[in-house]
Amino acid sequence: MPFVLGTFVGVLALVLGAFWFFIARPEQSARAALQRRLRTGRTDTPLDANIFQHARRLSDIAALNSMLKRTAGLVEPVQRLIARAGSNITPGTFLLASLVSFTVPVVLLPRFGVDLPLVLIVSVIAAAVPYLVLRGRAKKRQHRFEELFPEALELMARALRAGHAFSTSLAMVADEITDPVGPEFRLVYDQQNFGMPLPDALRAMAERVPLIDAKFFVTAVLTQREAGGNLSEVLDNLSKVMRDRFKVKRHVRTVTAHARMTGWVLIGLPPVAALGTALVAPGHIRVLIDDPMGVRMIIVGAVLQVLGTLVIRRLVDIEY
Repeated sequence: MPFVLGTFVGVLALVLGAFWFFIARPEQSARAALQRRLRTGRTDTPLDANIFQHARRLSDIAALNSMLKRTAGLVEPVQRLIARAGSNITPGTFLLASLVSFTVPVVLLPRFGVDLPLVLIVSVIAAAVPYLVLRGRAKKRQHRFEELFPEALELMARALRAGHAFSTSLAMVADEITDPVGPEFRLVYDQQNFGMPLPDALRAMAERVPLIDAKFFVTAVLTQREAGGNLSEVLDNLSKVMRDRFKVKRHVRTVTAHARMTGWVLIGLPPVAALGTALVAPGHIRVLIDDPMGVRMIIVGAVLQVLGTLVIRRLVDIEY
């Protein structure tokens, strides 16, 4: 057992050290260099070239960056997910984290006598952890955007009634509304300010924010630019509709609170029962750990627990 524990600690230290040396350290160095250039006001290359080079960068490792550029179609969904999550990591970091998560169980579990099919199942689940983390952050950010979006539209409507231009109203929302609405509008404002056509900037925002409310907003603005009309009134009505939808959403969450709580109890019952057994009768848990069949049972139980969690969350997550 001490040998197995030492092997686990050694492999984990090796993986984390390699991750820091090849991924985290270059990204920290690049960010620090960028901050120094911003403070001093000097760049080694022209500003526009530096901006576009940074936008195209998929990894801080040169070889991986070149490889990912050749597979842009496969990397694009990862880039969209990272943008929706509001994360600063590169697609290369995400893919390497998934690869490391897949490799660690493949290296460690056979030492415990785990069969190959179970090793592959656990490795696939572990490789999905970075994706699930990013997806959770993206969903949380999306909910926050949905909550603040009506306030942003009302601010734009007031600015338009006061006589400001539409681009100025975008800048006001970027300055006054907090994350994530403010940064999204700031990006739209900067894009159209640096030469991108406003319709293209708005459509790009609708792609980054996969909400029906954002698509309504973009459609309303583009329709008004083509057909004319009172945009401030349109934004006021759209904001009212969004607030009514948000009230319905909160009401649905209140009505389904009992079902969601039951789901969380079912999800938490097995690990809590295992912890209680380990405290009251540690000998029973020791049998599961020492016996190869017990290790297999634990892994199968963990896999079924993950699958059950996903099914329960799907059942209580009502789409509307």
